[in-house]
Amino acid sequence: MFEPPETTQQSAAAPGSIERGLLGRPSQPHRGWAWVVALGIAALVVYAIVARVRGRESSANAAAARQQALVPVTAVPVVSGDLNLYLTALGSVTAFNTVTVKSRVDGQLVKVAFKEGQLVKKGDLLAVIDPRPYRAALDQAEGQLARDRATLANARITLARDRALYNQNVIARQDLDNQESMVGQDAGTIVADEAAVETAKLQLGYCQITAPITGRIGLRLVDQGNMVHATDTQGLAVITQLQPIAVLFTLPEDDIPQVVRKTVDGTELPVEAYDRSLKNKLASGTLLTLDNQIDQTTGTIRLKAVFPNPDYMLFPNQFVNVKLLIGTLQDAILVPAAAVQKSPEGTFVYVVRQDGTVDARKVTVGTTQGDIAAINAGLSQGEQVVTDGIDKLRPGIKVKVQMAANPAAATAAGPAAIRAQ
Repeated sequence: MFEPPETTQQSAAAPGSIERGLLGRPSQPHRGWAWVVALGIAALVVYAIVARVRGRESSANAAAARQQALVPVTAVPVVSGDLNLYLTALGSVTAFNTVTVKSRVDGQLVKVAFKEGQLVKKGDLLAVIDPRPYRAALDQAEGQLARDRATLANARITLARDRALYNQNVIARQDLDNQESMVGQDAGTIVADEAAVETAKLQLGYCQITAPITGRIGLRLVDQGNMVHATDTQGLAVITQLQPIAVLFTLPEDDIPQVVRKTVDGTELPVEAYDRSLKNKLASGTLLTLDNQIDQTTGTIRLKAVFPNPDYMLFPNQFVNVKLLIGTLQDAILVPAAAVQKSPEGTFVYVVRQDGTVDARKVTVGTTQGDIAAINAGLSQGEQVVTDGIDKLRPGIKVKVQMAANPAAATAAGPAAIRAQ
């Protein structure tokens, strides 16, 4: 019953079985892990494919949404009207007359009768020089004149007596001639005395300094109580004529024919003065004349315009922008200059179509004046062109239009237009 040898054999054979298990084909647990890894890799591949497909679908959907989104833009209608043509230049305001008020006599300044910056008229009293020395000189000259007149009267009486005595052969001819000469000398003295009286009156009149022209007086240069002299170079004040006033400006020599053609028949060309921003008009005037030669160093010619300047908006030495009207382009197609775009193929504008999309329309620009452009070809009156939001546009895209004020329409309806439509 007891079989120990078999038990021993089985125990001895167990290690060999284990070696065959290790050196032969894999055991069952190892094959299970390999399948798990393979399934994981396949799941990752499938997930990546699905994610990529969904990403493409999302991008396509986003692109479609962007395609369907309305782009906000600002548009204005195309108008037909008249466009004024200007030549622009930089000008300097110049007074027709500027006078430095000086004293013509020496003396103490006893009165200043003006306020700084005051508008004065020709003949208004400005200052008074102490008149007492000149009044005394006038009295002295008048006294000398009275004495010499009495001397002349006495000489004439003596001459009449000598003539009677000469006729009676009482005195010699030489005595009569001497008396006649004395009367002539006394008469000459009277003339000199009268001139001295007039000079004294003139000097006395110079004690009251009056305005030589009408204009605005500047800051006071001498205070009351100071001694002034006729030889002083500074003067008492400066008066500048402001109404009318002139503006000097230059134009290139190529623009001369246009101006000459307009002025040769006596036509007055309107001129407008603007501030440095070229947006605020300061005054309106007319072209007065142009110079008789061209400056060879700059190739320009000087022109002079006159302005009534009723509200004193122009001051001497002020720099202004000048616009000289040389003609009017009538019945033109007008759009804001901001609507005109440039590309390598030429100029174009974005036109809003009836279906709410935009179209890039090629146009031919005739001329541009400020922020208004005249279109020779490519547009019709009533069409809408985009002026703002252009950077987001391309042909065919849908837009949301917001209408804006049209400067071209204001120009066409303005008073400068001849036949605005």
